[in-house]
Amino acid sequence: MRKLMLGVFLLFGMFQLSAQEDADANNDSKWQARLRVISVIPDESATIEAIGGDVNISTSVVPELDFTYFFTENWAAELILGTTKHDVEAVQTAAGKIDLGHVWLLPPTLTAQYHFTGGDFTPYIGAGVNYTFFYGVDEGPVANDVEYDNSFGFAVQAGADYAINDTWFVNIDVKKLFLQTDATINATTALGATVGADVDINPLIIGVGVGMKF
Repeated sequence: MRKLMLGVFLLFGMFQLSAQEDADANNDSKWQARLRVISVIPDESATIEAIGGDVNISTSVVPELDFTYFFTENWAAELILGTTKHDVEAVQTAAGKIDLGHVWLLPPTLTAQYHFTGGDFTPYIGAGVNYTFFYGVDEGPVANDVEYDNSFGFAVQAGADYAINDTWFVNIDVKKLFLQTDATINATTALGATVGADVDINPLIIGVGVGMKF
């Protein structure tokens, strides 16, 4: 993990250096903003203490906002903002299926991107980091309390913009986030135990939307 984080930071440093080298030749760095509708599709799995089993996490469809800053014509950084609500169940446990209510995720994500230029259609690829906040937990009808640890993760990204005119464009974007959390389920009333779980969420995020340059 340390090597991956070091690689990301070195990549951002390379962009900064590239921007400085191109400063005299390219002084028109631009901002872009996009508003997308995204489908967040977890690829979930869990290791659950004591009672065993696995986890089911629901898909969520929500709006997403992002801002992109271009250091050069090709190199950019994007900050992605959105929040999602997911229903959670423990399944195939010794106690059967357990409804664990729902939780909200806020995973602000920063990616470094390379944009391919040369026409109205401009694909791009990216990679970066995110930090996921878990909040608004509803523990459901079985557990007394459920806690999720906030955590760092990584992201990869691919997408494309298609220009409508000099200001507006349409966008399609696909991201994979590598998210993990340690969950603690206090179910002493129903199960007589407090249960820990190592949960991988790892959602695929598919989005379409519109954007503008400014």
